[in-house]
Amino acid sequence: MLIKVGFEIAYAAPAATPMVIMLSIHPSRFADIVGTETITTEPKVPIKFYNDSFGNLCGRLVAPAGGVTFHGSAIVCDSGQPDVSNPGAQQLPIEQLPDELLLYLMPSRYCETDKLAEVAWSLFGSAPAGWARVQAICDFVHRHVTFGYEHAHAMKSAHDVYQQRAGVCRDFAHLALTFCRCMGIPARYCTGYLGDIGVPPDPAPMDFSGWFEVYLSGRWYTFDARHNAARIGRVLMATGRDAADVALSTSFGLMTLTKFHVISDEIVAA
Repeated sequence: MLIKVGFEIAYAAPAATPMVIMLSIHPSRFADIVGTETITTEPKVPIKFYNDSFGNLCGRLVAPAGGVTFHGSAIVCDSGQPDVSNPGAQQLPIEQLPDELLLYLMPSRYCETDKLAEVAWSLFGSAPAGWARVQAICDFVHRHVTFGYEHAHAMKSAHDVYQQRAGVCRDFAHLALTFCRCMGIPARYCTGYLGDIGVPPDPAPMDFSGWFEVYLSGRWYTFDARHNAARIGRVLMATGRDAADVALSTSFGLMTLTKFHVISDEIVAA
Protein backbone atom coordinates (compact mmCIF):
# COMPACT_ATOMS: atom_id res chain seq x y z
CA MET A 1 0.00 0.00 0.00
CA LEU A 2 0.96 3.64 -0.43
CA ILE A 3 0.72 6.07 2.48
CA LYS A 4 0.85 9.84 2.14
CA VAL A 5 2.50 11.48 5.14
CA GLY A 6 3.29 15.08 5.90
CA PHE A 7 2.98 18.05 8.19
CA GLU A 8 2.70 21.82 8.52
CA ILE A 9 4.24 23.13 11.73
CA ALA A 10 4.72 26.82 12.48
CA TYR A 11 6.64 28.66 15.20
CA ALA A 12 6.74 32.34 16.10
CA ALA A 13 10.04 33.84 17.28
CA PRO A 14 10.89 37.36 18.48
CA ALA A 15 14.46 37.07 17.19
CA ALA A 16 16.59 34.87 14.96
CA THR A 17 16.78 31.50 16.73
CA PRO A 18 18.95 28.42 16.08
CA MET A 19 16.99 25.17 15.87
CA VAL A 20 17.44 21.44 15.51
CA ILE A 21 14.57 19.54 13.87
CA MET A 22 13.87 15.81 13.71
CA LEU A 23 11.05 15.73 11.17
CA SER A 24 12.47 13.33 8.57
CA ILE A 25 11.47 9.73 7.98
CA HIS A 26 13.96 7.37 9.64
CA PRO A 27 16.84 6.12 7.45
CA SER A 28 15.60 2.53 7.92
CA ARG A 29 12.57 3.47 5.78
CA PHE A 30 14.43 5.41 3.07
CA ALA A 31 14.08 2.54 0.60
CA ASP A 32 10.28 2.71 1.03
CA ILE A 33 9.99 6.38 0.07
CA VAL A 34 8.46 6.80 -3.38
CA GLY A 35 10.32 9.62 -5.08
CA THR A 36 11.70 12.10 -2.55
CA GLU A 37 10.71 13.27 0.90
CA THR A 38 10.55 17.07 0.94
CA ILE A 39 10.99 19.37 3.93
CA THR A 40 10.77 23.07 3.17
CA THR A 41 10.53 26.25 5.20
CA GLU A 42 8.62 29.49 4.87
CA PRO A 43 10.38 31.86 4.65
CA LYS A 44 13.08 29.86 2.91
CA VAL A 45 16.13 29.17 5.07
CA PRO A 46 18.92 26.63 4.56
CA ILE A 47 18.79 23.36 6.53
CA LYS A 48 21.92 21.31 7.13
CA PHE A 49 21.14 17.64 7.74
CA TYR A 50 23.19 15.23 9.86
CA ASN A 51 22.77 11.89 11.66
CA ASP A 52 22.72 11.92 15.46
CA SER A 53 24.26 9.26 17.70
CA PHE A 54 21.11 7.09 17.44
CA GLY A 55 21.12 7.16 13.64
CA ASN A 56 18.21 9.59 13.30
CA LEU A 57 18.26 12.22 10.55
CA CYS A 58 18.29 15.73 12.05
CA GLY A 59 18.40 19.21 10.55
CA ARG A 60 20.10 22.41 11.74
CA LEU A 61 18.85 25.87 10.82
CA VAL A 62 18.42 29.39 12.11
CA ALA A 63 14.79 30.49 12.16
CA PRO A 64 14.49 34.17 11.23
CA ALA A 65 12.97 36.83 13.45
CA GLY A 66 9.20 36.47 13.21
CA GLY A 67 9.31 32.70 13.00
CA VAL A 68 9.27 29.84 10.54
CA THR A 69 6.81 27.32 9.08
CA PHE A 70 7.90 23.79 8.16
CA HIS A 71 6.19 21.85 5.39
CA GLY A 72 6.88 18.15 4.94
CA SER A 73 5.57 15.62 2.44
CA ALA A 74 6.35 12.07 1.33
CA ILE A 75 4.73 8.98 -0.11
CA VAL A 76 5.77 5.74 1.57
CA CYS A 77 5.37 2.23 0.22
CA ASP A 78 4.27 -0.01 3.09
CA SER A 79 3.70 -3.75 3.31
CA GLY A 80 0.18 -3.23 4.58
CA GLN A 81 0.87 -5.87 7.20
CA PRO A 82 0.32 -5.33 10.94
CA ASP A 83 3.18 -5.10 13.44
CA VAL A 84 5.18 -8.34 13.54
CA SER A 85 4.10 -10.77 16.26
CA ASN A 86 6.44 -13.47 17.58
CA PRO A 87 5.14 -14.97 20.84
CA GLY A 88 8.13 -17.30 20.93
CA ALA A 89 10.70 -14.48 21.01
CA GLN A 90 13.08 -14.93 23.93
CA GLN A 91 14.66 -12.55 26.39
CA LEU A 92 18.45 -12.71 26.27
CA PRO A 93 20.53 -12.82 29.46
CA ILE A 94 22.03 -9.40 30.06
CA GLU A 95 25.57 -10.77 29.88
CA GLN A 96 24.86 -11.94 26.30
CA LEU A 97 23.52 -8.62 25.01
CA PRO A 98 25.62 -6.60 22.52
CA ASP A 99 27.45 -3.72 24.19
CA GLU A 100 25.50 -1.08 22.28
CA LEU A 101 22.21 -2.24 23.79
CA LEU A 102 23.15 -1.75 27.44
CA LEU A 103 22.08 1.91 27.43
CA TYR A 104 18.52 0.71 26.69
CA LEU A 105 18.50 -0.99 30.10
CA MET A 106 19.56 2.10 31.99
CA PRO A 107 17.54 5.00 33.41
CA SER A 108 17.03 8.06 31.23
CA ARG A 109 15.39 11.45 31.63
CA TYR A 110 11.78 10.25 31.48
CA CYS A 111 12.32 6.60 32.39
CA GLU A 112 13.35 6.20 36.04
CA THR A 113 14.09 2.52 36.40
CA ASP A 114 15.40 3.14 39.92
CA LYS A 115 11.99 4.43 41.04
CA LEU A 116 9.97 1.69 39.36
CA ALA A 117 12.13 -1.45 39.70
CA GLU A 118 10.39 -2.72 42.83
CA VAL A 119 6.96 -2.08 41.32
CA ALA A 120 7.96 -3.83 38.09
CA TRP A 121 9.20 -6.97 39.81
CA SER A 122 6.11 -7.15 42.02
CA LEU A 123 3.84 -6.89 38.97
CA PHE A 124 5.72 -8.90 36.34
CA GLY A 125 8.22 -11.08 38.18
CA SER A 126 6.02 -14.15 37.79
CA ALA A 127 5.27 -13.57 34.08
CA PRO A 128 7.16 -15.82 31.64
CA ALA A 129 10.33 -14.14 30.38
CA GLY A 130 10.38 -12.86 26.83
CA TRP A 131 7.44 -11.90 24.63
CA ALA A 132 4.81 -12.92 27.20
CA ARG A 133 6.37 -10.63 29.83
CA VAL A 134 6.41 -7.64 27.46
CA GLN A 135 2.78 -8.31 26.55
CA ALA A 136 1.87 -8.52 30.24
CA ILE A 137 3.49 -5.12 30.71
CA CYS A 138 1.52 -3.65 27.79
CA ASP A 139 -1.72 -5.14 29.12
CA PHE A 140 -1.13 -3.58 32.52
CA VAL A 141 -0.18 -0.13 31.20
CA HIS A 142 -3.11 -0.15 28.78
CA ARG A 143 -5.51 -0.81 31.69
CA HIS A 144 -3.73 1.37 34.24
CA VAL A 145 -3.41 4.60 32.22
CA THR A 146 -6.27 6.69 30.82
CA PHE A 147 -5.58 8.40 27.49
CA GLY A 148 -6.41 12.08 26.98
CA TYR A 149 -4.70 15.05 25.32
CA GLU A 150 -5.66 17.13 28.34
CA HIS A 151 -3.24 14.98 30.37
CA ALA A 152 -0.20 15.92 28.23
CA HIS A 153 2.72 17.55 30.02
CA ALA A 154 6.23 17.90 28.62
CA MET A 155 7.87 17.16 31.98
CA LYS A 156 5.84 14.05 32.87
CA SER A 157 8.01 11.00 33.57
CA ALA A 158 7.22 7.29 33.69
CA HIS A 159 6.98 7.43 37.48
CA ASP A 160 4.54 10.35 37.20
CA VAL A 161 2.43 8.37 34.73
CA TYR A 162 2.33 5.38 37.05
CA GLN A 163 1.13 7.56 39.91
CA GLN A 164 -1.24 9.83 37.97
CA ARG A 165 -2.66 7.04 35.76
CA ALA A 166 -3.29 9.37 32.82
CA GLY A 167 -1.36 10.59 29.79
CA VAL A 168 -0.86 10.61 26.04
CA CYS A 169 0.81 8.05 23.77
CA ARG A 170 4.35 9.02 24.81
CA ASP A 171 3.41 8.45 28.46
CA PHE A 172 2.09 4.96 27.77
CA ALA A 173 5.35 4.20 25.94
CA HIS A 174 7.55 5.66 28.68
CA LEU A 175 5.90 3.64 31.44
CA ALA A 176 5.88 0.38 29.47
CA LEU A 177 9.48 0.63 28.28
CA THR A 178 10.64 1.56 31.78
CA PHE A 179 9.01 -1.57 33.17
CA CYS A 180 10.74 -3.58 30.41
CA ARG A 181 14.13 -2.15 31.36
CA CYS A 182 13.46 -2.94 35.01
CA MET A 183 12.92 -6.56 33.96
CA GLY A 184 16.19 -6.72 32.00
CA ILE A 185 14.65 -6.26 28.53
CA PRO A 186 16.29 -3.59 26.33
CA ALA A 187 13.64 -1.08 25.27
CA ARG A 188 13.76 2.12 23.24
CA TYR A 189 11.32 4.92 22.46
CA CYS A 190 9.98 5.45 18.92
CA THR A 191 8.16 8.31 17.27
CA GLY A 192 6.57 8.51 13.85
CA TYR A 193 3.41 8.58 11.79
CA LEU A 194 0.49 6.30 12.66
CA GLY A 195 -2.66 7.01 10.70
CA ASP A 196 -6.07 5.41 11.16
CA ILE A 197 -5.41 2.62 8.67
CA GLY A 198 -7.38 -0.57 9.23
CA VAL A 199 -9.12 0.88 12.30
CA PRO A 200 -12.13 3.19 12.81
CA PRO A 201 -11.23 6.86 12.23
CA ASP A 202 -10.25 8.81 15.33
CA PRO A 203 -12.07 12.18 15.50
CA ALA A 204 -9.15 13.78 17.39
CA PRO A 205 -6.68 15.85 15.34
CA MET A 206 -3.86 13.80 13.83
CA ASP A 207 -0.59 13.88 15.78
CA PHE A 208 2.73 12.13 15.60
CA SER A 209 2.59 8.93 17.63
CA GLY A 210 4.85 7.43 20.28
CA TRP A 211 5.42 3.70 20.78
CA PHE A 212 8.37 1.52 21.81
CA GLU A 213 10.51 -1.38 20.69
CA VAL A 214 12.05 -4.22 22.68
CA TYR A 215 15.05 -6.39 21.85
CA LEU A 216 14.18 -10.10 21.90
CA SER A 217 15.77 -13.08 20.13
CA GLY A 218 18.35 -10.86 18.43
CA ARG A 219 16.10 -8.17 16.90
CA TRP A 220 13.81 -5.25 17.73
CA TYR A 221 10.03 -5.75 17.94
CA THR A 222 7.33 -3.08 18.02
CA PHE A 223 4.91 -2.74 20.95
CA ASP A 224 2.28 -0.09 21.60
CA ALA A 225 0.87 0.11 25.12
CA ARG A 226 -1.65 2.81 24.24
CA HIS A 227 -3.48 0.88 21.52
CA ASN A 228 -2.32 -2.56 22.72
CA ALA A 229 -3.01 -4.04 19.29
CA ALA A 230 -1.00 -4.68 16.15
CA ARG A 231 -1.40 -1.73 13.78
CA ILE A 232 -0.88 -1.17 10.07
CA GLY A 233 1.06 1.69 8.53
CA ARG A 234 3.58 2.86 11.11
CA VAL A 235 6.20 5.11 9.52
CA LEU A 236 9.17 5.47 11.86
CA MET A 237 10.85 8.85 12.22
CA ALA A 238 13.24 8.45 15.15
CA THR A 239 14.33 6.23 18.03
CA GLY A 240 16.10 7.01 21.30
CA ARG A 241 16.24 6.31 25.01
CA ASP A 242 13.06 8.32 25.55
CA ALA A 243 11.19 11.33 24.14
CA ALA A 244 14.04 13.67 25.08
CA ASP A 245 16.19 12.06 22.38
CA VAL A 246 13.59 12.38 19.61
CA ALA A 247 12.14 15.87 20.07
CA LEU A 248 10.54 17.07 16.82
CA SER A 249 12.20 20.43 17.33
CA THR A 250 14.63 21.97 19.78
CA SER A 251 15.00 25.74 19.83
CA PHE A 252 17.91 27.59 21.39
CA GLY A 253 15.85 30.63 22.28
CA LEU A 254 12.25 31.67 22.80
CA MET A 255 9.78 30.22 20.28
CA THR A 256 6.02 29.63 20.35
CA LEU A 257 4.18 26.87 18.47
CA THR A 258 1.42 28.51 16.39
CA LYS A 259 0.30 25.73 14.03
CA PHE A 260 0.51 21.95 14.08
CA HIS A 261 -1.05 19.78 11.38
CA VAL A 262 -0.08 16.19 10.54
CA ILE A 263 -1.41 13.74 7.96
CA SER A 264 -0.89 10.01 7.47
CA ASP A 265 -3.42 8.54 5.05
CA GLU A 266 -3.60 5.52 2.81
CA ILE A 267 -3.69 6.41 -0.87
CA VAL A 268 -6.72 4.59 -2.26
CA ALA A 269 -6.78 3.94 -5.98
CA ALA A 270 -9.67 5.65 -7.75
